[in-house]
Amino acid sequence: MHRHVYLLLGFVFVAVAGLGFILPVLPGTPFLLLAAWCFSRSSEKWHRWLLESELFGPIIQNWEENRCISLRTKIVAITSMLLVGGASIFLGVDDPRLRLLAVLLITAGAVTVLSIKTCESR
Repeated sequence: MHRHVYLLLGFVFVAVAGLGFILPVLPGTPFLLLAAWCFSRSSEKWHRWLLESELFGPIIQNWEENRCISLRTKIVAITSMLLVGGASIFLGVDDPRLRLLAVLLITAGAVTVLSIKTCESR
């Protein structure tokens, strides 16, 4: 039973991570790491699929081996949140409450990314 729950959650977190890499107010990396964790407990096949991904594999390997993400990953995540999210907030949203919500979500995403240990350069 637990295996199926972890497998389902793994796919949900992959989907949310995918949205996070597209939407500026949602960080994708933490959800990707959660997906890898769920797949490691439910399906070697899907866990290996994530690890072998050219785009996501290095991020997950760094996390699983060293509990860190690279400085480059942090820079890309925060820059995209600020640029795309900022443009969305100021060009696409008129309601001040929605602007505040978007700013809070971007801030929460940035704090989350910054709170993760940075991998040492090799």
